[in-house]
Amino acid sequence: MSHISVRAAAVAAALLALSACSSGTPSPSDAKPGGKPSADRPATVTVTPRGGSAKPGEPVKVTAAGGTLTSVTVTDAKGRPLPGKSSSDRTSWTSDRKAAPGTVYMVTAATRTKGGATGTTKTSFTTAPADQVNKVDWRPGANSTVGVAQPISLVFDKPVRNKAAVEEQLKITTSDNTEGSWGWMQDWSGRDRVDWRPKSYWKPGTKVTLDAQLNGTDSGPAGGWFVRDYSTTFTIGARQIVKVDLDRHQLTLERDGRAVRKIPVSGGTPGGDKRSWRGTAVLMAKEGTINMNSETVGLGDAYDKMVEHSMRLTWSGMYAHAAPWNAKWFGKANMSSGCIGMSTADAGWFYAQVRPGDPFEIKGRDTKGTVAPGNGFGDWNVSWSDWQAKSALR
Repeated sequence: MSHISVRAAAVAAALLALSACSSGTPSPSDAKPGGKPSADRPATVTVTPRGGSAKPGEPVKVTAAGGTLTSVTVTDAKGRPLPGKSSSDRTSWTSDRKAAPGTVYMVTAATRTKGGATGTTKTSFTTAPADQVNKVDWRPGANSTVGVAQPISLVFDKPVRNKAAVEEQLKITTSDNTEGSWGWMQDWSGRDRVDWRPKSYWKPGTKVTLDAQLNGTDSGPAGGWFVRDYSTTFTIGARQIVKVDLDRHQLTLERDGRAVRKIPVSGGTPGGDKRSWRGTAVLMAKEGTINMNSETVGLGDAYDKMVEHSMRLTWSGMYAHAAPWNAKWFGKANMSSGCIGMSTADAGWFYAQVRPGDPFEIKGRDTKGTVAPGNGFGDWNVSWSDWQAKSALR
């Protein structure tokens, strides 16, 4: 071997040894004069989700490596903030809400290192659009005053398979900490529905707020995404209870525990499909003068007429209303096609007194069964323990 080859090999070996011992990151003594040491470099920020077609339905997470987060702001394209919380060591931040589908989010994160170096990271990501959207129809309406039996009811446009995930987003606030629970059922329409009812009738004067923070929640297979939030606020009115005794053919309006007026009525004809329902029905709506056709509720051509002072009690077609054609039976016999009929004068007075949400407590020996939860607002015919069991979170 030549002297030149030996010398080259020695130099290569020395360089290899030096390379193996080096970390590749300059130490403070390696920094250029006037430059910052590596410990004072700004922290590195990572944001998830990321990209231009990110998966929706997940919280936004921001993490800092080599420092802490001093502030994090996440907004959508309309400037609406996505609130969140930092970890105890302030190295991560997670949004309270999930990222909604088809939305652009801007993220600004400020950081600080132990050495005092500060930095600001700005980035954005876009979530993939919803392939299918689920919508909600809810009651009662905003700023309404309702009776003491009114549940909060949400009916969904498409199936809800992720019931627990949906229920977690439904927040109820009351002015007196009313105890209550959600219960899932099938609505009379065949759609999925969830109601919130108190353990017992509402206390008059209670103010109630529903905050359904559903935007960004996946309702599951065949249901699609929710792409907006829903809210409503309402107040509970006077304690009015309508007692209907079909055996005595009498209706009594009670207000604050006192009988205001007794009205002779005629209920559904015994012995067949024209019988009335029993149990607690809740006044759903005051519909005024409407056309009633018995064929729409499977009773053939028994009647087709305009009916005054109509008050809906079930989706299946039971009403309280004026029935002057049945006058000879008021207070004497049940001879209607299932509704609770009374004179036009009595119906006019009664119609003016009641409001949606007032309970009708109906009893009688010969009825066709108890009002089901999904047939109007039959929630009160379920015991409290059985009602709680209908929650997807229990």
